[in-house]
Amino acid sequence: MKGFIHDDFLLTTRTARRLYHEYAEQEPILDFHCHLPPRDLAENRRFQNLFEIWLEGDHYKWRAMRSNGVEERYCTGDAPPYEKFLAWARTVPYTLRNPLYHWTHLELKRYFGINLLLNEQTAPKIWQRANERLAGTQLSAHGILQKFRVQLVGTTDDPADDLRYHAALAQSRLPFKVIPTFRPDKALQIQQPDVWNSWLDRLAAAANVDIGTWDDLLLALERRHEAFGRLGARASDHGLETAFATFSSEARLRAIFRKARRGKMVTPEERDAFATHVMLHVARLNAAKGWVMQLHLGALRNNNTRRFRELGPDTGFDSIGDFPQARSLAAFLDRLDQDDALPRTILYNLNPADNYVFGTMLGNFMDGRVAGKIQLGPAWWFLDQKEGMEWQLNALSNLGLLSRFVGMVTDSRSFMSYPRHEYYRRVLCNLIGRDVELGEIPNDPSLLGPLIRNLCYGNARTYFGFDEILGSSSFESRPPDKHRISTHNSDAALASGGPPPAAA
Repeated sequence: MKGFIHDDFLLTTRTARRLYHEYAEQEPILDFHCHLPPRDLAENRRFQNLFEIWLEGDHYKWRAMRSNGVEERYCTGDAPPYEKFLAWARTVPYTLRNPLYHWTHLELKRYFGINLLLNEQTAPKIWQRANERLAGTQLSAHGILQKFRVQLVGTTDDPADDLRYHAALAQSRLPFKVIPTFRPDKALQIQQPDVWNSWLDRLAAAANVDIGTWDDLLLALERRHEAFGRLGARASDHGLETAFATFSSEARLRAIFRKARRGKMVTPEERDAFATHVMLHVARLNAAKGWVMQLHLGALRNNNTRRFRELGPDTGFDSIGDFPQARSLAAFLDRLDQDDALPRTILYNLNPADNYVFGTMLGNFMDGRVAGKIQLGPAWWFLDQKEGMEWQLNALSNLGLLSRFVGMVTDSRSFMSYPRHEYYRRVLCNLIGRDVELGEIPNDPSLLGPLIRNLCYGNARTYFGFDEILGSSSFESRPPDKHRISTHNSDAALASGGPPPAAA
């Protein structure tokens, strides 16, 4: 009898199984957006037990446990690690039809070779077996990346961070690359002047700039952007409810800066104008360097005030927001496009109701120079499960070019999340395989093979310009497919050894 997680898990047709096993399964991983701690990567963290690697910071699991009546001390509190694990084990049987049930057993299988279903009865044996495996070196931070054939990790980093762990990683001779991603969200938070000014002082120290004016802030961000680039960065990332599109004069921006720098409260309209122009500045820096801009839009964060005060952010009290997105997003992208300064851009939407809004937004700003320049990002956060992935893939297929899609990310703080890539690849192959068997797509290996490989790996490698960073990687099982994303200027890029040039 096959275990629950078997070779053909989620693959419901013969064609789906062939696509996955022949084309998707062995492709390396480019995890271009995650939240892994750079320190853990630099120091090759070893995990003491299953709680530490699996439950320590996983707000997905905490939400499920709270929903199952588990007290907070077993989620984020002071209960001993084994008791927290037992609380999770008791919860797992109640997660049937939640993606957590799939992820839990896929992770146990792939990391520890455990085929048992997790529940209160099997928990002691699973705890023991997993901890025995963790005692070795194969499941250290570095061991995990090598086990899952991860070629590159893009962490998420504040411009005020000193980047010392990234500097150490850049000097290492590891068989994978770890690069920072420029995340200047705190630069926008002038509606909280005490917090913002404290952060601004940290940024000033990191950039070696005395930030007393609006122009000083722009210079500091530019210097940190350059520092990130020297360590391999190829993207910025921005977590926003909606795009900002309140355009203002330089004189007014300088006045808003002075007001906030003196610790005075700004109006909502002043905050929006300030944030708009910080975002435009970073986007233009990206365009000049050929970087990618990632916009994560639509999260309604920190809804539970009591828990936020007790536990802080990122503890499982966020949800999907129902913000109007189209008009401000179009205006923001259009302002950059008018100046021919719109970088490659990935639009991640958290509300599935916006799939078609975002999917149609892509075509407004394709420039005919970069294939797939504006991307509908992979299913994110609450949507990175089977149904959410299918919604995203179907919307992109109907409204744009699925074949140019850059594929999946973990978007995770956990080293246990790499099976998310496998999960996406199985969902993808099942979707395409079903279409083939219905006669809606030709059963032609010369079409299907490149499509699947590129949607798992090849497109992301070209889109971000990772060839310059990766060179000829030992993890790559085959040469990059000749049908990967290309640009009209790709020959020049190859000749120079750099990434494809961006729009001016």
